[in-house]
Amino acid sequence: MQTITLSVRLPKEDAGKMGELARDLNMERSAFLKRALKRGAEDLRFEYACEAYRKGQASLSRAAEMAGLRVRDMLLRLRDAGLELNYDVSDLQKDIRE
Repeated sequence: MQTITLSVRLPKEDAGKMGELARDLNMERSAFLKRALKRGAEDLRFEYACEAYRKGQASLSRAAEMAGLRVRDMLLRLRDAGLELNYDVSDLQKDIRE
């Protein structure tokens, strides 16, 4: 696996809190930051997909794909995102074609 180095500037207080949490979790700071960055990116992808679904710009299956989730997992998370299933026969036909 190829890796790259990223550089980020954070307020000292935020960096201290992250270092503290890494210690509490018994993790190296770099491992903690990788995990936090990955989880944060996943959350942002989910929010982006939910917004597209909310606006009708993406079908349920497309939103799940955008979020990096299976449709079943997307369905399970809709309520937590404050969304209702808006799915009819035309959506099903569209999803079958995709």
